[in-house]
Amino acid sequence: MSEVEEKQMMYRHSMSHVLAKAVKELFGKDKVKLAIGPAIDNGFYYDFDIASSITNDDVAKIEEKMKEVIARNEDFKRVELSRAEALEMFKDEPYKVELINDLAEEETISAYYLGEDFIDLCRGPHVENTKYLRGFAFKINRVSGAYWKGSEKNKMLQRVYVYGFLDKNDLKKHINMIEEAIKRDHNKLGRELGLFTTVDYIGQGLPILLPKGARIVQLLQRFVEDEEQKRGWLLTKTPFMAKSDLYKISGHWDHYKDGMFILGDENKDKEVFALRPMTCPFQYQAYLNEARSYKDLPLRYNETSTLFRNEASGEMHGLIRVRQFTISEGHLMCTAEQLEGEFKNCLELAIYMLKTLGLYEDASYRFSQWDPDNREKYIGTEEEWNEVQGMMGKILDNLEVPYKIGIGEAAFYGPKLDIQIKNVWGKEDTLITIQIDPMIAEKFGMEYTDKDGSKKNPYIIHRTSIGCYERTLAYLIEKFAGAFPTWLAPTQVKILNIADCHLDYANEVCAKLSNYGIRVEVDDRNEKIGKKIRDAQLEKVPYSLIVGDNEVAEGSVSVRKRSVGDTGAVKLEDFIDKILKEINSKALN
Repeated sequence: MSEVEEKQMMYRHSMSHVLAKAVKELFGKDKVKLAIGPAIDNGFYYDFDIASSITNDDVAKIEEKMKEVIARNEDFKRVELSRAEALEMFKDEPYKVELINDLAEEETISAYYLGEDFIDLCRGPHVENTKYLRGFAFKINRVSGAYWKGSEKNKMLQRVYVYGFLDKNDLKKHINMIEEAIKRDHNKLGRELGLFTTVDYIGQGLPILLPKGARIVQLLQRFVEDEEQKRGWLLTKTPFMAKSDLYKISGHWDHYKDGMFILGDENKDKEVFALRPMTCPFQYQAYLNEARSYKDLPLRYNETSTLFRNEASGEMHGLIRVRQFTISEGHLMCTAEQLEGEFKNCLELAIYMLKTLGLYEDASYRFSQWDPDNREKYIGTEEEWNEVQGMMGKILDNLEVPYKIGIGEAAFYGPKLDIQIKNVWGKEDTLITIQIDPMIAEKFGMEYTDKDGSKKNPYIIHRTSIGCYERTLAYLIEKFAGAFPTWLAPTQVKILNIADCHLDYANEVCAKLSNYGIRVEVDDRNEKIGKKIRDAQLEKVPYSLIVGDNEVAEGSVSVRKRSVGDTGAVKLEDFIDKILKEINSKALN
């Protein structure tokens, strides 16, 4: 972190105390209980336990009170306390008492006074005096609910989020970015465009893809499967569930059970099943279906897999975090000598997908490693982990992948390269993974006969080529603000007839376009042409073809392109040639 970034975080942290003091003064010192108030990437927040709800009308009052506190030129003063002193000082603040009791015995307990009448449990650091905060630019963003310590079992508190920056221009830029994010948020825009919906009584994290959204996913799936076939991948189709026996062999039962949907009770039922959280143990059975030789390797299996993961309800977000999803999954068995080349091929496939979809420039790379201090999470020995991570590190370095290291982010069976993307709100998630697994093959008895006749276990590469289709769709909605490239647009062309007498020609044009596989609709509503044009724009259809007397007489269409407007009349055949080239090249603009 740079000096400027450290200074900004210190100012934000100081401002969170200003916020807490302001809320105490406005709502009553005895009526407000303080929880936590950390600095975050774009500002700071504070969690309060208040009997009354903070309303929109209160927001302006809180901001004014914060400015008033700053104007008093009050000192921040640090004090160190014994555990007994801290518990006595904060005896009327139950959340602070709980935090104190959570501290290790040997930990130094510190608190900060702000003026003479406000103190908060805090490590610091802070500015010396509120006068240094006078030029700090801040704005309350929103008030939302937040469970104490993030657990649904605890009380719901009121969290006041505040944007905060050293520079006023940075605050303006951030607010503009947020306004743009609201416009692009897939959770909002995807519903407005009729791409997906959710229903409370179906369940959280279980979205329904509507016809337009389902069409985009279908296009992506066909594209991925065709490309994988070109690259030597063999398609499998495996069950959605299996007995617990399978997951016990793979290690999922011991290391991933909490993330699975279990069907049955081990204490009552002879057979207990679980919906699959990943496809790997199923595809291993295809490998085990016959004896293997080194000549059979590499052996690449791919599958468009529907998976089920019991994500926490607090993690659900639109199409990005769901409990049922479909993924472009694959597992590759190879020799040690083939490992680097096959890893490179998997990475090249992933990069090709990202570039084709226009997401390449938004991606970053994380080398996800194990955490040796959390041994229960992983199978294998320390020596095995060090060996495979060293091997993967050399591969990534040889391929010049610009990665960051993520300790504790590895799968329980091996390290992985995670290709990360942020949504419009700055939240980062994994889109594509490529994992090296040196351990599971032995558990399943997967072997091959090597050149010298010896039996060996293959290395396994787990990979996705485009990741989860629902998540990919979410990122595409946000990337293009719903205005998808023509090849991905659910409706590529709208035909708009000016009057009813032009409807026969409009339907004739529609039939010709459909014969070429172009996704086309006729807007035959009894509406003025201006409204039809506006509605097509709102639906973000790439092309609108207007047909009237001249077009009928000349066998032409008047073309409106989504990004530029009216481009003039052309022969229908010329338009078809142009749009087919655009579709077949998968052009992004």
